[in-house]
Amino acid sequence: MDEIITLDKCTGFEWDEGNHEKNWIKHDVSQLECEQIFFNEPLLLFDDKKHSSSENRWFALGNTDDGRNLFIAFTIRNHLIRVISARTMSRKERDLYEKI
Repeated sequence: MDEIITLDKCTGFEWDEGNHEKNWIKHDVSQLECEQIFFNEPLLLFDDKKHSSSENRWFALGNTDDGRNLFIAFTIRNHLIRVISARTMSRKERDLYEKI
C-alpha cells in the first residue's frame, strides 16, 4: 500500500462533520486553521502506516497564518484532502519541526 504523496494533484478539501466538530471541541482547531497549514511553509509530511490498514494515511506538521503549530492526520480521496484529526503539535513534534 506504499504510495508517494502528491499534494500538487489535490483540488481542495473534503470535510466529515464529525471530525470537524471533534477537532474544534476537543482540540480547539478550526477547519480554516487545518487548511492553512497546507499552504504555508515549511510543511513536513510523513507516512502514517501505523494508524490505517485500509487506506493510505499521512500526517503533516505545519503552521497556520497566525503561526500556530499543528499536527494534522489526513488521507486523500478523489484528489481531496480529508482531515482525520488535528491538534497542536506536541513538544517532540515541535522540536522536529523547528529543526528544518
